[in-house]
Amino acid sequence: MCRNIRTLFNFEPPATEEEIHASALQFVRKLSGFAHPSRANAAAFDRAVDEVAEAARRLLSSLETTSPSKNREAEAEKARARARERFA
Repeated sequence: MCRNIRTLFNFEPPATEEEIHASALQFVRKLSGFAHPSRANAAAFDRAVDEVAEAARRLLSSLETTSPSKNREAEAEKARARARERFA
């Protein structure tokens, strides 16, 4: 599950709300062991996702770097090249 969590810092354009939420969801899924929680656990699960997403937003907004922003498409192409090499 966690292999779907992507680095969100220092990209141009910056991470979207959807990307932050998706990463938070994957993190909570991994911690809880639930891909889809039961109705009894849904409220706690959803609250945890919201809290992790908020923490991620605060983290991303407070980080600083002097390195240039990464290009999303260039990084995606590098990942595809690594995958081709790995699975070829």
